[in-house]
Amino acid sequence: MSDPEASSKNQNGDSQALQDLRTQIDACDKQIQQLIQSRVKVAASIAKAKLAEDSNASFYRPEREAQVLRRVRERNQVLRDEANGLVSDDEMVRLMREIMSTSLAAEMPLSVAYLGPEGTYTQAAVIKHFGQAVNSLDVKTIGDVFRVVEQGRAHFGVVPVENSTEGIITHTLDCFTNSDLKVCGEVQLPISHQLLSNADGLPSVTKVYAHPQALAQCRSWLERYLPDAEIIAANSNAEAALIAAKDDSVAAIAGEIAAKLYNITILASGIEDEQNNTTRFLIIGNESYSASGEDKTTIMVSTPNKVGSLFELLKPLYDVGVDMSRIESRPSRQSNWDYVFFIDLRGHVEDPKVGKALDELESRSAFYKLIGSYPVGAL
Repeated sequence: MSDPEASSKNQNGDSQALQDLRTQIDACDKQIQQLIQSRVKVAASIAKAKLAEDSNASFYRPEREAQVLRRVRERNQVLRDEANGLVSDDEMVRLMREIMSTSLAAEMPLSVAYLGPEGTYTQAAVIKHFGQAVNSLDVKTIGDVFRVVEQGRAHFGVVPVENSTEGIITHTLDCFTNSDLKVCGEVQLPISHQLLSNADGLPSVTKVYAHPQALAQCRSWLERYLPDAEIIAANSNAEAALIAAKDDSVAAIAGEIAAKLYNITILASGIEDEQNNTTRFLIIGNESYSASGEDKTTIMVSTPNKVGSLFELLKPLYDVGVDMSRIESRPSRQSNWDYVFFIDLRGHVEDPKVGKALDELESRSAFYKLIGSYPVGAL
């Protein structure tokens, strides 16, 4: 007598129940593809409509994208609860970001400059913010990122500005001093450093290359496990990985993407001294954008060097209840011991309270510059 269960199996040995589930998967895949094609088609139609109204229309709208992704996160929380969903909010946002990136490419492919070479954390920030469907242009220095965008060779640039453990990246702030570029977005990227080397083991490592920020973030680990190794600064962690790929006695501090890209062994993982290590990156471009509903504003100001001048300068923020989230000082390079202040505020310049405070602050300052109002970046 034949076995009914056996007869219901296909040539691969799958049961009928498994075949039915795979049929459901195929139907879902088809639906997803149809919807993606429909979304991209609508995006292309939006491009035509924009160009019909304005031949110089801007296709990238960071405030609009921020609003869409916030709704994706909120909607996913509800759907996950209702259907016992297994896709996390962060993963759903990442997937939607890629769909949006593909849709934007149908309107107008974007070019984005970043601190290279390939494999840097800055490249990872590009992918997190813009998705994979952009044309990425790697350059050698932070200053080069500014120059490439200023010259019109890239629509936007991505530069690191501060780290949660090591603080501000002064070169980025200094570049804003002489640039008319604006901040139009930010990315917060959790950083996990890996020690990359094709050496036989830690005792065989004689030199360690990395960007100065990465070296500082792994200082205690290096002192403990590689006390005799020569520590050498590189322009980027990816550049360090390139050096390590050519010399088995050299190690680099970089991310997993660099290990895969340059075919280097990970000798040690998670070597950062602080486990909650996060770097903030800024998106720089030529345009200003409207409020998204959850924004940040960055300004640059200077004040006369006299007692109480900084207090008087910042008092308008307190008077109207605007939250100042960060302040940094940099030499003005105009005269000795003269400084400019970089200030981050909660809110958009279009917000009535923020606008009122900034108008008053500008009237009290010796120099004032609005660097940008932009959507707050999520972790």
